[in-house]
Amino acid sequence: MSWEETYAQWKNHQNLEDNLKKQLAELDGQTTELEDAFYAPLEFGTAGMRGVLGPGINRMNVYTIRQATEGLARFMNTQDPDTRRRGVAIAYDSRHFSPEFAMEAAKTLAKHDIPSYVFESLRPTPELSFAVRYLKTFTGIMITASHNPSNYNGYKVYGEDGGQMPPADADALTRFVREIDNPLEVPVLTEEEAKHSGLINIIGEEVDHAYLKEIKAVTINQELIDEMGDSLKLVYTPLHGTGKMLGEKALKQAGFKQFILEPEQSVADPNFSTVKSPNPEEHSAFEYAIRLGEKEGADLLIATDPDADRLGAAVRLPNGEYQVLSGNQIGAILIRYILEAHKQAGTLPENAAVLKSIVSSELPTAIAKSYGTTMFNVLTGFKFIAEKIQQFEEDHSHTFMFGFEESYGYLVKPFVRDKDAIQALVLFAEVAAYYKKAGKTVYDALQEIFEEYGYFAEKTISVTMSGQEGAAKIKALMKTFREKAPTEFAGMKVTQTEDFKLLTRQKADGSSEEMTTPPSDVLKYVLEDESWIAVRPSGTEPKIKFYIGVKAEDAASATQKIADLEAAINEITGA
Repeated sequence: MSWEETYAQWKNHQNLEDNLKKQLAELDGQTTELEDAFYAPLEFGTAGMRGVLGPGINRMNVYTIRQATEGLARFMNTQDPDTRRRGVAIAYDSRHFSPEFAMEAAKTLAKHDIPSYVFESLRPTPELSFAVRYLKTFTGIMITASHNPSNYNGYKVYGEDGGQMPPADADALTRFVREIDNPLEVPVLTEEEAKHSGLINIIGEEVDHAYLKEIKAVTINQELIDEMGDSLKLVYTPLHGTGKMLGEKALKQAGFKQFILEPEQSVADPNFSTVKSPNPEEHSAFEYAIRLGEKEGADLLIATDPDADRLGAAVRLPNGEYQVLSGNQIGAILIRYILEAHKQAGTLPENAAVLKSIVSSELPTAIAKSYGTTMFNVLTGFKFIAEKIQQFEEDHSHTFMFGFEESYGYLVKPFVRDKDAIQALVLFAEVAAYYKKAGKTVYDALQEIFEEYGYFAEKTISVTMSGQEGAAKIKALMKTFREKAPTEFAGMKVTQTEDFKLLTRQKADGSSEEMTTPPSDVLKYVLEDESWIAVRPSGTEPKIKFYIGVKAEDAASATQKIADLEAAINEITGA
């Protein structure tokens, strides 16, 4: 059908939800906005779906939630009855309509006689991952748009290992979702019917306690915390999201007594009223925490995003101001602490392994190597880290020590199989306590790492290209990079080109080899000085991302290299 026909179908639907009916009426005559809402279904990919709230097949609403869940139910119906009856764990964040979407998913599953276990109130994404494993459900659903603006929401599907659904299952699920022509016609049970028949079960405190019990294992040196827990000053902001309850309990449980919750941002607020973007990657997200930190003389500031799977931090400088760290810097600091602490305690395994994404810094690789620890590079997406952890558990080849992505995602202990900001919060507080005991700050820790391993610097350039036209531009850009591969950037020759879609590694001398990762639409260029550039369309947002990584003898040289490579990228893309 044309977008006009689909729009007419929604407009004339007898039982269209009242708020969506009102929004449609307000869009009457706005052709561009209506076309974007109805020209194509909201993309459902390996990470689920994420989009703007509102009426239309290209928007997040109760009908697209039902459509996605109907696809999941049909996928589950291909499993044996016992597997199917294990059901689905469902959690949600603080966004507009998140509780309603969670219940719509449960009601859709109930129509297929599939039980669900729905959290009583908002919970972090990592607890959903944990709940799937703890309750032994077949899948999990997380209603969240992570760190996106307040007019977004999303839907993520998890596999039985607690990781985001792996590619093969995700592809099968996607096919079922796309087979559903009209989301307006997906049947559901009423909430009362589903609860009465035992198909919707409300969960909460039991899972919280089980998760917090596991969190105890994140602490490496309890004696250190017992000694320093009274003196370390920490400011924590959950940025109006889900992190407050578990974050507060986890810090208290570990023994940190001088942490302060940023009061205004500790209130769950779907509008994220105090920030332009509820994203700990953004320096502006730390405005309130910095103000409180300066007043209290805090050693460390920590922020978690709305669904508490990402963590950002700001460290105190010698002049009393605060510097916001990059995700790569946080990853390097945590890896160095974990490996050193275990080495000192005599508990560092001979087969220790650390995992990171292919677009993350090479500084952690240098750190891991110095401790005799193996670094594994995986595709972007924490599910690939989860898959590797599963492999280690099955073949006993390596012991997992830590996993991270440059986009502020970290995992310390594998009782969760997704990035977990609550775990990272507890461990980073321990790191700060360690350096405070030594009369140093976390900023000092970072400088020591640079002095020992070299000055590594990275930058991610995100270019937003919204709507139908934007999607076409992103595809065209990737085609240009793939078919007219650059031979140099900023006067530095490309010595190796990796195409993760075609699975080829092409070297400057003309030789090539096949790659063994799963296919992904990513291109990576290694330059003659070991700097690198990667190009990747976002899987969850209308963006194309350029990643730059460099190493230099000092901070100024690293900064200059980044600037030169960014200028070269802008020249190629016409930015």
